[in-house]
Amino acid sequence: MARSGLAQDAGSTAAVTVIKRALELESESRYPQALVCYQEGIDLLLQVLKGTKDETKRCNLRKRISDYMDRAEHIKKHLDQEKEAGKYHKQIKIEENATGFSYESLFQEYLSETVTEVWIEDPYIRQTHQLYNFLRFCEMLVKRPCKVRTIHLLTSLDEGTGKEQQSSGLEEIKQSLRNHGVHLELEYSSSIHDREIRFNNGWMIKIGRGLDYFKKPQSRFSLGYCDFDLRPCHETTVDIFHNKHTKKI
Repeated sequence: MARSGLAQDAGSTAAVTVIKRALELESESRYPQALVCYQEGIDLLLQVLKGTKDETKRCNLRKRISDYMDRAEHIKKHLDQEKEAGKYHKQIKIEENATGFSYESLFQEYLSETVTEVWIEDPYIRQTHQLYNFLRFCEMLVKRPCKVRTIHLLTSLDEGTGKEQQSSGLEEIKQSLRNHGVHLELEYSSSIHDREIRFNNGWMIKIGRGLDYFKKPQSRFSLGYCDFDLRPCHETTVDIFHNKHTKKI
């Protein structure tokens, strides 16, 4: 019983900490982050509620949970209105050597069943590791719940010794995607410098370093070589927008 009480106290403390952070973020108008904290804090309070026997405490907890759920719902409606108006903006700062930022971690929540077409503008899909980055990104796009049928890639052409490798690598990726019912449309430009990804459901993502924000693994048999969530990153910034009228590149 004592151990159960300690666990409950720890849960309450954690919930208070997370909810306090949610309130701070809301006061700073950082609504996407506040919503995440409210949801996490509510989950923690629900766990505390399950282990609480005293009816008075249970009543107080239910009231707090209801209040925070109302605040979370209000924020969610506000964010939905921003998305509808094309004013949504979320920024993620990836610190040097940070982990946990695979393509799935960054993009998964924006890849709904309505995504059928994707536009990628990245001048550096040239070298072997950059081609692998693009391949991994494509692998994510052909998994459920996505129903991607067309991928547009605008990149720059390697004019040096890597030209043949770039051309053959992208052609192999194109053929592999075709086997999965996905068409890859390739286009080259010598003047692009922006890095941008667009989904036809309205989401647009700008990454300072494009798809190439991962550091080189220490070896072929080190953690992070296969699982990009474990791969250290270069410092970069990710800006996420929502626009009802996504334009083609």
